[in-house]
Amino acid sequence: MASLRCFVQAGRSATSAVLRREFHKTSSASLQVTVRDALNQAMDEELERDERVFLLGEEVAQYDGAYKVSRGLWKKYGDKRIIDTPITEMGFAGIAVGAAMAGLRPICEFMTFNFSMQAIDQVINSAAKTYYMSAGLQPVPIVFRGPNGASAGVAAQHSQCFAAWYGHCPGLKHILLFFPVVFLENELMYGVPFEMSEEAQSKDFTIPIGKAKIERQGNHVTLVSHSRYVSFCLDAAAVLAKDGIECEVINLRTIRPLDVETVEASVIKTNHLITVEGGWPQFGVGAEICARIMEGPAFNYLDAPAVRVTGVDIPMPYAKILEDNSIPQVKDIIFSVKKTLNV
Repeated sequence: MASLRCFVQAGRSATSAVLRREFHKTSSASLQVTVRDALNQAMDEELERDERVFLLGEEVAQYDGAYKVSRGLWKKYGDKRIIDTPITEMGFAGIAVGAAMAGLRPICEFMTFNFSMQAIDQVINSAAKTYYMSAGLQPVPIVFRGPNGASAGVAAQHSQCFAAWYGHCPGLKHILLFFPVVFLENELMYGVPFEMSEEAQSKDFTIPIGKAKIERQGNHVTLVSHSRYVSFCLDAAAVLAKDGIECEVINLRTIRPLDVETVEASVIKTNHLITVEGGWPQFGVGAEICARIMEGPAFNYLDAPAVRVTGVDIPMPYAKILEDNSIPQVKDIIFSVKKTLNV
């Protein structure tokens, strides 16, 4: 399994646990691994490799985690390294930041990133800014992780996507030794299996952070997304291919740093851009991508305005039919592609 070495220590493979999952078919030596198990095994590797690494959060120890991501770790490593906390996000996030400043390598789990709002002062003001404000003297090597975005039937307070929130803040890096990492998972994908290649099963395997992945080649339109909605884009692309429309699907993998170069190269080839995300439209990830394309060399290659497919600009409703209509669906992506291509 891929290591969380940089996920915890350096940040340069912070997303390796989830991003090792392959959307394409792999070799015969591959095996099926769920996102939940990939995360579990990656943390296990780092806990075993570096005694400075520890995990803390609500129900992460004796209960094996609310979503069983930390299953078995408490039994293996004990109370000192797998720590159940009270329901006080500001408190245990502050403990984790202090531990990082003291030289440890904490993994701080939020049961959902919606609860990180209780601790946002610790994440932004204490973790993200300290290295800069200390003129590089005080590193804060920490990982904040947990499920992000809309789940199912949990209404407005538990359904927000924080990709744009935390991507907005300088100092929350995914690539350097001294910066804290925000690692956004998706609750609905924990049980989804993906093929993992023989290469990715190595403990020394890492992937480049800050580099997007082209999941599907195409020449008519570029679809740019991240997390769960990459699969939606691939499903839409498969449907559109039957009509002769070839979509290029880009998986951003990291929000900050953002791989604008890969998106630009694709837009120059396809002449069309559609971004897809589950978060709100205003000041979102898609808005940033569209702005970067407008400001760069790819703008002159666009044959139509860039289009954003996003969540609806309202708090998440509780009723299922309203919930389904509040987040992007495959049909919405298909509609946007056909409208953009005027077909």
